[in-house]
Amino acid sequence: MWLNQLKIAVVQEDTKLLEKLLDDVPTSLKDKELKQAINLLNQASVILHRLKDETSKQMVKIKQNINFIKNSQIDKKNSFNISG
Repeated sequence: MWLNQLKIAVVQEDTKLLEKLLDDVPTSLKDKELKQAINLLNQASVILHRLKDETSKQMVKIKQNINFIKNSQIDKKNSFNISG
């Protein structure tokens, strides 16, 4: 059951399910199941690192866009208003 859920979580890249499964790792896995679990957890680690890197890149882009917007706004205190 746990191993099947782990397989599903890895295939679907479901980080919430991975987190839940990591909190409840069974201690009674047989040798074959243990080897499968190790391989799946290695794959999960690769997925999580890739997602972390993608998130970091997106955060940098967001910060750059925020800075661009802030820098391109007209400073209202220094603007010249000719309407009465």
